[in-house]
Amino acid sequence: MERITEAISALRAPLQQGEYDLHRLVMDALDAAGIPWAHEVPLAPRCRIDLMCGGVGIEIKRGKVEKARVLAQLQKYAACPQITGLILVTEKTIPLPHAIHGKPVRLICLNRLWGIAI
Repeated sequence: MERITEAISALRAPLQQGEYDLHRLVMDALDAAGIPWAHEVPLAPRCRIDLMCGGVGIEIKRGKVEKARVLAQLQKYAACPQITGLILVTEKTIPLPHAIHGKPVRLICLNRLWGIAI
């Protein structure tokens, strides 16, 4: 999970990217680090995560993120047996627990990677 976090943390995403543009930037960062990934992976019926790297699920959110909604989504993902950890990639910081259902959770805030706190 740390290797994946390091690879994504190297991103310097331009502002005004669409969500799928952010997906592409994350996938390119993972490729550059030699980390295999799968895109739009179904975990359960009506439950699909943006990216998977082994057992680590990556969810990417653009724009304003509703904490309650994204937390419910992460809880649903963490309940799936194939998930061993979760990484949320956002443009803005939101408070998250360090673990959900005993699985580690990390936040990567793209604006903070630029040194901008919004």
